[in-house]
Amino acid sequence: MPSNRPFSHEVTEGPTRAPARAMLRAVGLSESDLSRPQIGIASAGNDLTPCNITLDALGQTVAKGVRSAGGVPMRFSTVAVSDGIAMGHVGMRSSLPSRDLIADSVECVMTAERLDAMVTIAGCDKSLPAMLMAAARLNVAAVFLYGGASLPGRYQGQDITIQDVFEGVGAHAAGQISDDELHTLERLACPGAGSCAGMYTANTVAAEAEALGIALPGSASPPANSADRSLLAYASGEAIVKLLDLGIRARDILTRHAFENAIVAVMALGGSTNSVLHLLAIAHEAGVHLDLDDFDQISRRVPYLTDLRPGGRFVMNDLHRVGGVPAVLNVLLQAGLIHGDALTVTGATLAENLAASSVPAADGTIIRSIAEPLRIDGGVAILYGSLAPQGAVVKLAGIDSTRFVGTARVFDSEPDAMDYVTSGRLQGGDVIVVRYEGPKGGPGMPEMLAVTAAVKGSGHGRDVALITDGRFSGATTGISIGHVCPEAAVGGPLALVEDGDSITIDLSARVVDLNVDSTVLKQRSELWRAPSLPEGNGFLAKYARLVGPASKGALVGVSDSIV
Repeated sequence: MPSNRPFSHEVTEGPTRAPARAMLRAVGLSESDLSRPQIGIASAGNDLTPCNITLDALGQTVAKGVRSAGGVPMRFSTVAVSDGIAMGHVGMRSSLPSRDLIADSVECVMTAERLDAMVTIAGCDKSLPAMLMAAARLNVAAVFLYGGASLPGRYQGQDITIQDVFEGVGAHAAGQISDDELHTLERLACPGAGSCAGMYTANTVAAEAEALGIALPGSASPPANSADRSLLAYASGEAIVKLLDLGIRARDILTRHAFENAIVAVMALGGSTNSVLHLLAIAHEAGVHLDLDDFDQISRRVPYLTDLRPGGRFVMNDLHRVGGVPAVLNVLLQAGLIHGDALTVTGATLAENLAASSVPAADGTIIRSIAEPLRIDGGVAILYGSLAPQGAVVKLAGIDSTRFVGTARVFDSEPDAMDYVTSGRLQGGDVIVVRYEGPKGGPGMPEMLAVTAAVKGSGHGRDVALITDGRFSGATTGISIGHVCPEAAVGGPLALVEDGDSITIDLSARVVDLNVDSTVLKQRSELWRAPSLPEGNGFLAKYARLVGPASKGALVGVSDSIV
């Protein structure tokens, strides 16, 4: 077996492979190509969302880089959905399940075609972790390439993003802005190609990929429309052939130290709560043990350093101007908070990459120093308590208060909660509980930016809390606690909450409690009946039957929790 063709030789060598060679000649391979490594270039490109519209062009540039390094590029596509367009209706139930579907499809093509290595290209939220899951699962040489963030829009002299449009919906419902003002926000918020501009889920996972070492240094922050994107695409094509020659595979990079580095980066960046879900899933595919306690322990010792939306003032392009993710990693390395010896796709270590580049120091505004952080703890925290005995996730970035005691307003679906928020009945002190929206109960664990943004837009961003077994968007702000485990659909405590119950949230103590006597809860439990799940052979029905709990990454095939 040729060392740089661990799989493709199975379809290119020997008399019995003449039919396969004939097919490969038909797609343009030359005689000499048949003895070169074949590199899969998996793109989630489509015309459905601005996050993905540039990806196919990037794939073509990756192919040129592969060719220049002596490999044979083999481009293929996979599905991807737009979270922004799917938000707030039944389509969002398909978003998280698409992550596993994308990973499966990449595995399918790579395995069937016997490709030797791959460059994966993604833009919208779930396609990024899906590509990293596929790399970890296949354990081939792999490089991840992000499509890049969009530039922000401008309105009344201020940068705006899709977050402002969602919040505008709540402000409009509360009578605080007019039809014309909402329409203006809609027209200006997304000026062109790229993923949502703040430190939302896509940008968080792109930053994770850099910290993991599976993406080229500096690849997370350049905007989608910048010339740097093409340079990174070409370099990714060259890098993958080098990795093959060096014999470095994905799991050589995706080690325990790499995952710890990624968690540290998320905490310092104030990244999306979805990062917890995705890192758990990627680690599982890599065979690395990771659990919620790892996130909690790291959150307690790593400060929140970057003043980025949604909790802060700036966007991804602003971070790019002051050095991007490498500048943040350099601050963390100098403070001894990350493992500099972790291997990366350059063939060098993380510390060696940082030393070889001219990474600027923290600018003091967008990236704060360790001595003057925005918070002394990380931007994401794990909560436990009587309402979430197996854990829940909250974003601390941008939250001033640490303790909230409120009254439950219970809804069995997101649309019912949205109706309450936009009807004018919302009151300060409410704890909006949205249940049966977990991985099984949704099914699909839908994301609820529409509800959280409407709460903030209505003027209740500081005096109302939200709790759900579903997910919250990377653009969510305020006390929004998601991923509650066990979920309501399997009989978790969330299923037993009733209107008027008292709920205590203590972020400093990392606690979320339902203040109801255990005897009362036992009585309620005896009356509770599990909801019916979708039947048949459809995509979501199969997902509901097979998906595991959020506390383990909401992975298909990973056993669920038992109450």
